[in-house]
Amino acid sequence: MDLRSRRIDTVRRLGTVSLAAGFMTCLLTNSSDYDGIRPQILAAFLILTGIGLRIEAAILERTR
Repeated sequence: MDLRSRRIDTVRRLGTVSLAAGFMTCLLTNSSDYDGIRPQILAAFLILTGIGLRIEAAILERTR
């Protein structure tokens, strides 16, 4: 496995972890009685970061 393939796999995995963390934050916040907006902002940031990382990995893999 070359260095570029390892980088693509790492970026894809980080994107997946970020997406999962964002969705879990959103689910846990919605199921609790907390009325603040800060966890929702964190969840949105994590989800957008995860989507961006997954798109980056797809572009890098396609240009191989």
